Amino acid sequence: MQDAGSFFTTSGSKPCTAANRFGVDYADVAARLGPPPAPITDFHTHVNGTDASVIWRDVARLFGIERVVTMVRLCEAPAVRKVLGDMVEFIAFPDFRAPDRAKAMTEGFIEDIRRFHGDHGATMIKLWNAPRLREFFPGDAGRDMVEFDGAWRVRHVEEAQRLGMSVMVHIADPDTWFATKYADAAVYGRKIDHYRGLEVMLERFRDTTWYAAHMGGYAEDLDFLDGLMARHPNLRLDTSATKWVVRELSKHPRERVLRFFSRWRGRILFGSDIVTTDEHLSPKQGAPAHPMGDLADSPASAFTLYASRYAALRLMFETAYEGESPIADPDLMMVDPAAHGPMSAPRLRGFSMPADLLRVLYHDAAKV
Repeated sequence: MQDAGSFFTTSGSKPCTAANRFGVDYADVAARLGPPPAPITDFHTHVNGTDASVIWRDVARLFGIERVVTMVRLCEAPAVRKVLGDMVEFIAFPDFRAPDRAKAMTEGFIEDIRRFHGDHGATMIKLWNAPRLREFFPGDAGRDMVEFDGAWRVRHVEEAQRLGMSVMVHIADPDTWFATKYADAAVYGRKIDHYRGLEVMLERFRDTTWYAAHMGGYAEDLDFLDGLMARHPNLRLDTSATKWVVRELSKHPRERVLRFFSRWRGRILFGSDIVTTDEHLSPKQGAPAHPMGDLADSPASAFTLYASRYAALRLMFETAYEGESPIADPDLMMVDPAAHGPMSAPRLRGFSMPADLLRVLYHDAAKV
């Protein structure tokens, strides 16, 4: 087993930050990992910003990423395409920052789906149904949006189906959030409640391929995911939301994780959920426009932020590393502030997946 000291040989050579708790040179980490068993498709990102896309591309090349599937606002897609070329594919995604958010996420999204498909060749749409959507559309008036089988969601999927597009979904959120920020079940529902509408839609649109992001929203419970996958052969998962997935998968025994990934070989895809924005490249003056714009403040810190996600995921999937994650995880402090601080991190367990399984996870599963 490799601990932090032996694996991160450049520990202390860089500033210690939330994305780099050990102060390592992530370029060195990438070199020590070496090429992956197959070129990696990152199936779930939010690569935005002209200059930030360049930095992300440099990081991606270091860690063996050859293809990326990303969510951007429609107006930003041409700039990202100019930087990344044929490397990038787009997911049709609503404009959350539109002045009229309700319109952007309802009838406006129908038009965006058509334009993403027609102008940018998008073959997938994204339905974001996190519990926080209830804050945007409160009460009974929002049921057509916040429930997966609500009227607007049905219209969105019907349009995707008409165009031959698949559907990615964000469902639920970490258990840590349901224990804290979503503790009011009268407002947010129980975590399990969020799957009712999804299962209705999976059954209703059985000829459509569905991708449930962030390990289906339930990396905490592989038995539950086994049941969900068994009931719905049109469902796939991705491994995005690096901090969440690292924290929760690492709690499971290696044998259980390998059994799960082996059982659903070809139906689990690599994803990081990396978010890039040009706001990451300069010091902040006031509140950032992007909700994650404060995670970096220079090209160097942006490089570190993006690299940290690939380093953590490849460590977990490929190596026998046992130690703390190099990325701070604020969920720990949120749940137990007496025991954790802002730089606390969970255990990261390396699963040493066989090369043939990694090839499917990293590359082959995304080809279908």
